[in-house]
Amino acid sequence: MKKFGILLFAATLALVGAAASAQAPTRMWVRGTITLLDGDVLSVKSREGKDLKINLAPKLGVRAAKAITMAEIKPGDFVGPASRKRADGALVAISLQVFPPDRRGIVPELHIPWDLEPGSLMTNGIIGGIVQTTGGRELTLDYKGGSQKVIVPEGTPMFTTVPGDRSLLVKGAYVVMNTAVAADGTISTAGLTVSKDGVKPAH
Repeated sequence: MKKFGILLFAATLALVGAAASAQAPTRMWVRGTITLLDGDVLSVKSREGKDLKINLAPKLGVRAAKAITMAEIKPGDFVGPASRKRADGALVAISLQVFPPDRRGIVPELHIPWDLEPGSLMTNGIIGGIVQTTGGRELTLDYKGGSQKVIVPEGTPMFTTVPGDRSLLVKGAYVVMNTAVAADGTISTAGLTVSKDGVKPAH
């Protein structure tokens, strides 16, 4: 009888865990162009051509993209280049974001597969060194658990972000956001990055 009770308790825990997993929202990156802002609902035409409606948090965090150049980047900066792997295994940046100092500890340091394009990677890390190579500037990026070298060719899109507000969420503006998708398909976000003065968040 005691054994039956233990098994029943274990089965109950498994069911509770499964139910919690089923109810937990999944994460989805949304990139696209604003078509309408109606109160707290943002309509976006995604880069895949889908018409999405995103519920905005009351205290929505808005950051605006600002162009930068390689001359402004230095060792010690916290950066996030998206890259593709060359035939020889070298990582070559296809875009580069410099995170403001206040994003340290919020944006995770990592090296993971990315979805900017098929097969792309993302490396968020601290610049340990910069050297000139024939293909561009080579950044040594240190992050928790490892280190990577990423070549940044001339002409790579580069940006940082500055504080913004909802007035930037106008038709035609480009946005990038990490959203939560509920079991019923509802999409919501607590923060996003938006284009400003023609500068798009390239991630």
